[in-house]
Amino acid sequence: MFKFKIVAKDSESKARAGILHTDHGIIQTPIFMPVGTVGTVKAVEQQVLEDEIGAQIILGNTYHLYLRPGLDILYQAGGLHKFISWNRPILTDSGGFQVYSLAQIRKITDNGVRFKSHIDGSYHVFTPESNLEIQRKIGADIIMALDECVPFPSSYEYAKESLNRTLKWLKRGWKHYKETEPLYGYYQAFFPITQGSVFKDLRIRSTETVANYQADGYAIGGLAVGEPEEKMYEIIDLSTDILPEERPRYLMGVGTPANILNAIELGVDMFDCVMPTRNARNAQLFTSQGVINIRNSKWKNDFSPIDPLGITWVDTKYTKAYLRHLVIAGERLAAQIASVHNLGFYLWLVRQARMHIIQGDYPQWKRQILPIITRRL
Repeated sequence: MFKFKIVAKDSESKARAGILHTDHGIIQTPIFMPVGTVGTVKAVEQQVLEDEIGAQIILGNTYHLYLRPGLDILYQAGGLHKFISWNRPILTDSGGFQVYSLAQIRKITDNGVRFKSHIDGSYHVFTPESNLEIQRKIGADIIMALDECVPFPSSYEYAKESLNRTLKWLKRGWKHYKETEPLYGYYQAFFPITQGSVFKDLRIRSTETVANYQADGYAIGGLAVGEPEEKMYEIIDLSTDILPEERPRYLMGVGTPANILNAIELGVDMFDCVMPTRNARNAQLFTSQGVINIRNSKWKNDFSPIDPLGITWVDTKYTKAYLRHLVIAGERLAAQIASVHNLGFYLWLVRQARMHIIQGDYPQWKRQILPIITRRL
């Protein structure tokens, strides 16, 4: 079953370390979740994710998996875990962010979302009920409520209208969740999502409302969509003050290493972002010494390890000069090496954060490491 236990709290901040129990294994928080949108974390094989990177949970996306490979295939396979040969936990995003990003090919109503497939132009509808059924069939350990992600900037009037709709969807989705059962014999947790853009009164209303559902966990949505960072942190701080302390808190789609460390200090437990793999494919490396653009000619003759700490096996096996060569030559191996490294760095970073929360010196450690890992090399 699904259970969350806090094992340590920082005395100077809201940072905490926890253990999240699921039927597919234990997750130690704070945790970063690699994004496997269509059943794969781009350029990284599942065994490497598990053995070399240390991923404890990955994401799938309802919108993309629903369109391809489709629910029939996933159901015949016995769910996403079996289809992709991944025996650890999976979280599925309901597709709300894709609804937000496909503004030109969707229509939102109080009933749900009608959208046009980006693959073949066919039309489909997500309602709170059908979206939950889709996630049941995908088979994730943690499923998300259908919501609308409001763009930034947004008028107060639209943010309020959107929030009202999201809360109505949540009420319907929660009812359907309670009336249905998992398909594959293991428990599926349900997380409501807070919205309200950067408007404090809307965020307070949203967060207080979702907290009343006594759900297994809660997600903070609608951030990192263009708002100033100080506003993002303000909303996170406000949200974690209201959300139940004994439940995991998931900040959706965030973000940079600095974002993650600052949000941990504000009481967030779970994170996801495409940045490690997307930036890897664009030749940017996050390292324990700082940020590297490996395309730059300064690395042409640098035969030092990718990262001197040896965070993953690629860091000491391959040099910066070799990785730069692969990037310049357009070799696919470049994306693999860079993606393994960046994901390894993100997982290393949250493991370090957890260790320092338990040791009781998280704020001091964060102040020391942030200037190092965010500098440009």
